[in-house]
Amino acid sequence: MNETLVQINNISKIYPTGEGGFLALNKLSLDITDGEFMGIVGPSGSGKTTLLNIIGTLDEQTSGEVLVLGKHVNKLSSKESASLRANKIGFIFQTYNLLPVYTVYENVELPLLLLQMKKEERRKAVMQALEWVGLTDKMHSRPNQLSGGQGQRVSIARAMVKTPRLVIADEPTANLDTENSINILDTMLKINQDIGTTFIFSTHDPKVIQYLKRVVTLIDGEKVKDDYQTGI
Repeated sequence: MNETLVQINNISKIYPTGEGGFLALNKLSLDITDGEFMGIVGPSGSGKTTLLNIIGTLDEQTSGEVLVLGKHVNKLSSKESASLRANKIGFIFQTYNLLPVYTVYENVELPLLLLQMKKEERRKAVMQALEWVGLTDKMHSRPNQLSGGQGQRVSIARAMVKTPRLVIADEPTANLDTENSINILDTMLKINQDIGTTFIFSTHDPKVIQYLKRVVTLIDGEKVKDDYQTGI
């Protein structure tokens, strides 16, 4: 049986507003096991991105308990949270956030520099990540020389270069056409199947949803459905 990677127990998140606060998540509980390929879906304002940010230790819940890789995230110091993200969690966003003055190789290498990995080890990891996304021939190109689909594939390589246990993908196909979206999803599904990386998506894109093995639906910060799908 796969290990529970993320445990979310009765969490709420309230953002301060002029009238006392906005309830973004409301007493939500959820377990995510190692190796899942799953998504959080729902309309805008349903709490999808808030939940992903809490799982990724970029934000904290107001109440309740969150464990990621066995660690109580709200009890971690800023340094410990940063170390967890640097070593174990990869992020893919709808805006690729590539550094324009760096080559593709250098953009993918960047997370490894933070881990103080030796140069030869970095080179091997970067080339493996670029092979996963089919971009070894673009390693010396800069972001402005890439198509949108290629840019997003570089961001996947950057997320995967440290072989994280968990990848959080926030609307990763939002800026892509159908063909590029399918290429991106095929790439991520293959990585999930080949090395067991857990993927958690936030999305309302039907193309993404049909790839997911599990779909958790949020409305107004509450979990209203949790469905397992077959066929992929």
